[in-house]
Amino acid sequence: MNNTAYLFDLDGTVTRDELLPLIAKGVGLWEEMTILTRLTLEGSIDFQQSFRLRVALLSPLPLKSVHQALARVRVDANIANFLRAHRHDCYVVTGNLNLWVKPLLDRLGVACFASTGARVKNRTVLQSVLNKGDAARQLRTRYRRIIAVGDSFNDIPMFENSDIGVAYAGTHNPVPTLIRTARFVIRSSESLCRLLTTL
Repeated sequence: MNNTAYLFDLDGTVTRDELLPLIAKGVGLWEEMTILTRLTLEGSIDFQQSFRLRVALLSPLPLKSVHQALARVRVDANIANFLRAHRHDCYVVTGNLNLWVKPLLDRLGVACFASTGARVKNRTVLQSVLNKGDAARQLRTRYRRIIAVGDSFNDIPMFENSDIGVAYAGTHNPVPTLIRTARFVIRSSESLCRLLTTL
């Protein structure tokens, strides 16, 4: 059994941007998607319902357009370096669709747990929405300890099923409920990576 698994939220943690608003910008839905995303991150709207709505809004977009939009995503260099240095024990855990984020994850070189989707008749169809706690529970069979890093409401199940939760305020402030379940609150990626190497 391996010692420690590191689970990272993607949007606003590994990346410095929320992904769905970036995708939506190309089709004139940036403002609507930004509002929906903010309300979801805060927990004002149920993640599953919100994600289904956001995928439905973006479903007609060609996969190539989604990948082109995400090619411009800013990745935090310190966190990306940590992921690469510990690639066999690091996992991205994201509510985003696997087929949308695959090129970004290939760039980072780590395994991922994600919501699943498929292309059907030139539309993206949502198949299942990831509960982040399921990822932590699944890795529990292979690791003695789970450390989770995130910032939003849908990261709470991942924190609840981990040994150590780190609320990360690199892009925006973590939601208060997540902070209450976290052991640490960190404000910079340098401090985050330092902490992770010492735990």
